[in-house]
Amino acid sequence: MDNQETRLKTGFPLAPARRRLLAAALCIAVSIGLTTGAAANASEDQWVGTWGAAPADAAPARMQTFDDQTVRLIVHTSVKGSQVRIRLSNELGTTPLKIGAAHVALRAAGADVVPGTDRPLTFGGRTAVVIPPGAPMLSDPITLAVPAQSDLAVSLYLPAQTAAATMHAAAFETNYVSKAGNFTGAAPFPVQSTMTSWPFLTEVEVVAPGAVAIVALGDSITDGSTTTAGANRRWPDALARRLQAQGNPQVGIVNRGIGGNRLLRDPGEWPPFGRSVLARFDRDVLGTAGVRHVVLLIGINDIGHPGTGSMPAADGPSADDLIAGYRQVLARARAKGIRVHGATLTPFEGTVFPGYYTPAKEAVRQAVNRWIRDSGEFDTVIDFDRVTRDPERPTRLQARYDSGDHLHPNDAGMQAMADAIPLELFRQQP
Repeated sequence: MDNQETRLKTGFPLAPARRRLLAAALCIAVSIGLTTGAAANASEDQWVGTWGAAPADAAPARMQTFDDQTVRLIVHTSVKGSQVRIRLSNELGTTPLKIGAAHVALRAAGADVVPGTDRPLTFGGRTAVVIPPGAPMLSDPITLAVPAQSDLAVSLYLPAQTAAATMHAAAFETNYVSKAGNFTGAAPFPVQSTMTSWPFLTEVEVVAPGAVAIVALGDSITDGSTTTAGANRRWPDALARRLQAQGNPQVGIVNRGIGGNRLLRDPGEWPPFGRSVLARFDRDVLGTAGVRHVVLLIGINDIGHPGTGSMPAADGPSADDLIAGYRQVLARARAKGIRVHGATLTPFEGTVFPGYYTPAKEAVRQAVNRWIRDSGEFDTVIDFDRVTRDPERPTRLQARYDSGDHLHPNDAGMQAMADAIPLELFRQQP
């Protein structure tokens, strides 16, 4: 130990000149540390997800392909921002994905964009990019005033024959495919065909200082199954509208629901059901810009799928199996300072899907819901079951909220779910 260290540790005084020099050095070091930390925090808090979808594998026999065509993908924002960037994904692809050009603009109507709002996107300064198999790709930021509750058009030119191996199957939105050529910057778009999936695009982020994101993590009920296409009637959309209307304008909602998705098991019978929540959690939650909250509504397919199609009923999980899975989600979220709001599983007796409901499966749902409500392990509980169930027969959906398949809520049911969420949950920062 040198003489200066001895004096610092034992409290002996330093000479005035040396003391001033040491104080100046310490001030500089602290200043650098605080500035670096503040810049890092500002950078982390600046970007927030305003829209998102969870990617899944395409069905091999039905995989859509494009060849020298432009796709125009329509997405609905939740939070406003002054700059924008997009996240593309080849995470489930096995060959390189070539993007010849990409643009973003405000949507006017149909496939057309608002003149003057179109912006070309670059990736590391390049207008074209090749995304390796298994990788995502984030675009460079561009300046564009993105309003909350608006439609954006994201246009991707695919110059070579391209299979949509990474995609979100159920968009409940009309998206557009051009005739041959690059039409990424075209205001009137030459539509050759339409589609109801989102290939390759998984997130739109905006600069919104102080904003946070909520990830809605779940299955088809979160994804919006049976809701009115193009109307944004999923419960996360309705929640975003409530937040905007009631004084929480700086909260983004990113929908990571996938139809058919499960907590514990990857899809074997149908790839578009998506990898299990435990498998996709890091990508779809931790990878979301600005995430501070998760609303978790998952598990009904873990219960219902076994015994349908080729899946043996014996493969069905117990309530304890599902609880162990929920605890994994909680542990991984809390390690990153993310609050988890546990949602109870909604009723499904009488569903039209053969073998999906049995009294034994209902017993598992009831046991899971008791644990979600009573365990105290979630940060908060959102009781979607209580909101949507028939008071006269609690194992069934209320008729006014039933889409007709006795499993998925309709538009009114989705609104009731969103209305049941206390907005103050999201004012409490981790």
